[in-house]
Amino acid sequence: MLLLIKLSVILILILRASSIEAADFEDHFRDCYPNVSGFDECIREALNAIRPYFKTGLPQYNVDPIDPFFAKEVSVSRGMPNFGFTLTLKNVTESGWVRSKVTKFVSDFNNYRIVYTQSFPDKYLSGWYEFKATILSSNMSNRGKFTLDLYDLVQTTTITRRPGEKIQVSVDVQNISDLKLYVSNLLNGNKMLENILGRIINGTWQPAFLITRGIINDLVSAAFTEGFHKSFYNFPFEKIIKPKPITD
Repeated sequence: MLLLIKLSVILILILRASSIEAADFEDHFRDCYPNVSGFDECIREALNAIRPYFKTGLPQYNVDPIDPFFAKEVSVSRGMPNFGFTLTLKNVTESGWVRSKVTKFVSDFNNYRIVYTQSFPDKYLSGWYEFKATILSSNMSNRGKFTLDLYDLVQTTTITRRPGEKIQVSVDVQNISDLKLYVSNLLNGNKMLENILGRIINGTWQPAFLITRGIINDLVSAAFTEGFHKSFYNFPFEKIIKPKPITD
């Protein structure tokens, strides 16, 4: 039983793949044995092989599509009660997964964890935002739409599932070569000033990324923790990956 719990961690990413017949999907991983050398490399190659199916999900297993990925609501807060802010994103869609590539995959059975790195030539997000801040006795709030286009994105994801606990996802965005951000209603709907501010943001985003990277990581991690837990907590992982039988 303990082995099955450990193995379940491996498929948190794998089974976000396709609506083809279960037997065909499982066939992609038929040579990946967790008790045989080369297991991590086998999983990495299999994940890249099934990328075309990221758009369809696995309906026979009640697993939603990944491309686009949808998050109903995620929030992040910084600061103290009288000096801080909360940023909430709602109805967010994220596309570009079908063009991603897993470049590194590492399993850690002893700690119920997998770590994998992905590269994306491009990724596109859109949705609604709500921003609330408190500075001493002053309160401010704003809301509107946003779109965010990311290019040459590299991120590392850590997924942990300890026995009896909720699946936890931690995402670390490591590199972006360029981005294009549009945020509506930044300046009370003044389109001309918003366009000017938008050009400034898109032209000088690199220093700001060093400051906002932690916020981005927290938002993405929260979204995928909810999505992964919903899709995979009760998934029959033992049907996909099995240890290789030991023969005398």
